[in-house]
Amino acid sequence: MKAFRLDELDAERAAHEGAYLRFLTERSMSVGLYALEPGETDGQRPHRQDEVYVVESGRAVLTVGDESRPVSRGSVVFVPAGTPHRFHHISESLRVLVVFSPPEA
Repeated sequence: MKAFRLDELDAERAAHEGAYLRFLTERSMSVGLYALEPGETDGQRPHRQDEVYVVESGRAVLTVGDESRPVSRGSVVFVPAGTPHRFHHISESLRVLVVFSPPEA
């Protein structure tokens, strides 16, 4: 079994001074923690993998393709491979679990 604590993952991510920390890679998927603060810009580009976002904390607006909606703790969003997407209007520190399938290269 592989088990993780979000608080420890967030501390590790912050120590590496990056917005994203990949912490699990398996044959069929990878999982990471993404963090953005109010006022920061989400510079993501479309990925070659399908993604699932699980918002663990914070508030923002997420645009996927032509559709935008508010997200907050408990929001779960599927982003198809190749679809433009970004978080914006971040009003509270955002922490998001990101599942890629197939795994990131």
